[in-house]
Amino acid sequence: MSSIFNIQTESDFQQKCLETFRYQYENVEVYRKFVDYLNINPAEIDAVEKIPFLPIEMFKNHLVLDKNSKTENYFQSSGTTQMTRSRHFIADFGLYEQSIYQSFAQFIGKPEDYIFLGLLPNYSENPHSSLIYMVDFLMKKSAKPENGYFLYNHQELFDLLKQLSTENKKVILFGVSFALLDYLDFCDAELLKHINSENLTVIETGGMKGRKEEMTKDELLRILQNGFGTEKINSEYSMTELLSQAYSLGENIYESPQWMRILIRNTEDPFSYLEDGRTGALNIIDLANIHSCSFIATQDLGKIINDFEMASSTSFLRNGKFQVLGRIDHSDIRGCSLLVS
Repeated sequence: MSSIFNIQTESDFQQKCLETFRYQYENVEVYRKFVDYLNINPAEIDAVEKIPFLPIEMFKNHLVLDKNSKTENYFQSSGTTQMTRSRHFIADFGLYEQSIYQSFAQFIGKPEDYIFLGLLPNYSENPHSSLIYMVDFLMKKSAKPENGYFLYNHQELFDLLKQLSTENKKVILFGVSFALLDYLDFCDAELLKHINSENLTVIETGGMKGRKEEMTKDELLRILQNGFGTEKINSEYSMTELLSQAYSLGENIYESPQWMRILIRNTEDPFSYLEDGRTGALNIIDLANIHSCSFIATQDLGKIINDFEMASSTSFLRNGKFQVLGRIDHSDIRGCSLLVS
């Protein structure tokens, strides 16, 4: 499946989507049953917009895995012990790692150039978290001795950031939203003046539900910008059921790699799509999900900011930009804030 990372044109993407749909219809039992239940003839699927998207809730109570894959390894969504949590079984960690590396390199930079610090639980505490696996993988690629996790060690993190500021080293600080806010509460404005933000890139990964008073993403980004003294706060968007990530380089506007795409479905009619600028539910195509399901109907709300940027009729530059605007009412609380519940 490495060919998904070499997609160059819109035609390449469309063809790979249709190939993946046919493979998953034949080999992923729960997806085939879902398509058949909708009374859809797979032979009539000749465009991406006609592909059925599997409701993300199916990962909670069903095995979403192709019959050719045997694995006991899985990622599990965050939540409390009383909640039914999604499980995404992983047949090929190499594919996930290639997706992590190439997305990060495309939008942020080569992992080898950075020190990675995490306001997150460490891997040994959360071996089934896709987010922690991602950060741990980036740390391994970086191989810097300063890499580490500092969820509750605020003073230690401050001292290290201060030291790295004087050494002019490039630092990535990954953190769930509430942990970043807790860190700013610990470090008053006077302390933070001792940290040079020029070489510090903060990447928030979501996660406020049940942890702090709810606020909009714009409010959160503004608080983090002021607190860390930086012009922008980056964000990462993914979920347990995916193997790919989208990144925002500020202002809650995300971009996804060539093998991942966002469509906005009508919440009143799940089989129709909305034009750019209108808010609806996010359908996600993740071609790295070849061994489970690449077509996921999420419970997140959002909108497309602009259409695909095309240099010519045969050139595929990148996906359109999109915003994530919240959750559909009555959907389960989920997200990175529950990692440490």
